Amino acid sequence: MRFTSEQRLGDGVLEREFTLGEIPGTLWTPGAAPAPLVLMAHNNGLPKAEPRLVARARYTAARGYAVATIDAAGCGDRPRSAADEQARADLRRAMQAGEPVDEILESFIGPLVENAVPEWQTTLDALLELPEIGGPVGYSGGWTALGIRLAVVEPRIAAAGFFAGGYVPRAQREEARQVTIPLLFLLQWDDEGNPRQRALDLFDAFGSKEKTLHANLGGHTGTPWFELEDGCRFLDRHLK
Repeated sequence: MRFTSEQRLGDGVLEREFTLGEIPGTLWTPGAAPAPLVLMAHNNGLPKAEPRLVARARYTAARGYAVATIDAAGCGDRPRSAADEQARADLRRAMQAGEPVDEILESFIGPLVENAVPEWQTTLDALLELPEIGGPVGYSGGWTALGIRLAVVEPRIAAAGFFAGGYVPRAQREEARQVTIPLLFLLQWDDEGNPRQRALDLFDAFGSKEKTLHANLGGHTGTPWFELEDGCRFLDRHLK
């Protein structure tokens, strides 16, 4: 892992860009060390510099956590395959035409998840070698499909916060039954791109004995800011 830049933010958080082979990432760390680690991914491969992700990461780091995110394969500014580009074009066309998009999302997001998981695990290995990170590890992010897969295959993740705003492929909906760690699941009741019943069915499918659903009125990007504070309290219970 090679750090390429750093800046000290006004709240005392240190923000550093890094590369790990071909993987670009960002790490935020608080003043106190060592700190528990939170992996933070935005929905379905949007870039690590997405403003809402950065705001959540900085807030969480200021609460005493190391927070890391990456642009995994095919995500953010990283090169995309011809198949990825075709799927994105098909999705835009179908949405503009008002056509069903589930099968296009299935063919697009499923491979993204499969390709992303090994890179997140490689990143996790490198992060846990840093002296300023002490574990345990949590996951927080809008990319619920990735979080489900990581929770199933990665025993180092002790708790997770998911947002119900993104498409979850069939494979991850089935895997949800194998997720047993504590969960906090956020649902926007009027999310125009995410059928409410599908989100409720996913919550019901999780195998966790401790799982909490927070539902708020509003559309996809209308999650109330207080949910970030509640999310940190959830992390405090399970990572500190």
